[in-house]
Amino acid sequence: MASAVEVAPNAASEDGGQVAPPKPRSRWARPGIWSALNNTGAGGQQEPYLVNGANSLTFGIMAFGCSIFSVIANKVGLVPVLIIGTLGYAPYSASLYVNNRYGVEWFVLFGGVTCGIAASALWASEGAIALGYGGIKDRGKYTGIWLGLRELGQLIGSSIQLSLNTTNEQRGKVGYDTYLILIALQCLGLPLALLVSPPHKVIRSDGVPVPDPTKKKAIQGETKKMWKLLCSKQFFLLIPVLVGFNWNGTYLGIYMTKYFSVRARTLGALTSGIAATLANIFWGWFLDQKRWSCPTLAKGTWAFFSVFMLALLSWQVSNEKLYSEVVPKITIDWSSPEFGRAFAVQMLLRFMNESHYMFVYWLVGAFFDDLETLTLAIGQLRSFESIGSCISFGIGAAKVPPMANLIVAFVMFSITIPATTGAVFLVPEHPVDAAAVEASATADKHGNADADVESTDDNTTTLAQPTQIAKTLSVADGTKQV
Repeated sequence: MASAVEVAPNAASEDGGQVAPPKPRSRWARPGIWSALNNTGAGGQQEPYLVNGANSLTFGIMAFGCSIFSVIANKVGLVPVLIIGTLGYAPYSASLYVNNRYGVEWFVLFGGVTCGIAASALWASEGAIALGYGGIKDRGKYTGIWLGLRELGQLIGSSIQLSLNTTNEQRGKVGYDTYLILIALQCLGLPLALLVSPPHKVIRSDGVPVPDPTKKKAIQGETKKMWKLLCSKQFFLLIPVLVGFNWNGTYLGIYMTKYFSVRARTLGALTSGIAATLANIFWGWFLDQKRWSCPTLAKGTWAFFSVFMLALLSWQVSNEKLYSEVVPKITIDWSSPEFGRAFAVQMLLRFMNESHYMFVYWLVGAFFDDLETLTLAIGQLRSFESIGSCISFGIGAAKVPPMANLIVAFVMFSITIPATTGAVFLVPEHPVDAAAVEASATADKHGNADADVESTDDNTTTLAQPTQIAKTLSVADGTKQV
């Protein structure tokens, strides 16, 4: 079948006209701008502690909110939850503006709350859209597009920050005018989210429709499925890497704030976006390669991650020791002779942090296929990632020495290696369609119990036949079309 083309969300024909899997295009306008501010260091502020406290509050809410919204999304639909996810980012950026200009602190914490609620809804819904709407063979590509859209927002926001702060070669905070443009861009998230098609209007390019996960779903039933997913070996072994991989992000914000000039920090935010975009493009291409099996890709990629991350963190320990002992206190600008060494490692760490997102989401897509399970899995995934971020930003807000923060990040990553190694050895050649397996088991159970019972209203009950079940599973695995 020819590749599908995208039409307006409400323009699907009654006879099942094709609608291409839509990308979460509103992503660049919200978390992308948030990333632009965060990668500047301390949200562009002079000191990182208040912003780290607000970020800890944000991720603390997400630790519970992502799982809750994933259950709600399977009940009321992905698009309504996505729309909720557009509403809380702009107040957070506005709070940074007010703090930067007038010194108001409580608003930053309030913005952290609104951002946490919105981010919970956003990640639970758009992650399921990105992984569930596309077919198995395109899962790496769609994940790359999804996360790449976030980096588009970061590139736009960081370019604006850099252009407004090119003359500031001292340590300090960005100008307050920077925030006004970024707030306006974040407000575009809502209208863009309205363009996303719901699952029942989507047919994949191979002719397989995307099932609507909201049909006949009860909150209690979804909660039980979420608990069952959490207890599965595949997901359980991913918990350490979800919690511990990205701890260095908090340290990098402190590092940029402590040692770099304002314009070097804004350049860092821009180059971080470029590094992350390259990570999305590369891993989106690499993880969809057909020359290697999924298990081989998983093992090889994680082996590279483990060795390279240990090397980068060791390099940064030496940098931190060097710059923390300089008297008088050092300010690294892009005209400084030590800029190359100091700046390169943070770019590589940003590249690897984004690569981690790509890899973990690809792993989830390699384990599970049906949209309902993916929605729950993405919610759980973001919840555990948020637990790690909440604790790491909490430590960052406690004014501990930067070296202590870096050592904690080093240790946390080292702890993730054994469990994640076990997880990659469980990657199957084709993901499991949990919904199809459950439907098959239910059909077999009813068939054994009611095979000889006729309907009282002269209508016979149609039972799922083994050949039909086999065809359904074959389509889910992407091995052939029916």
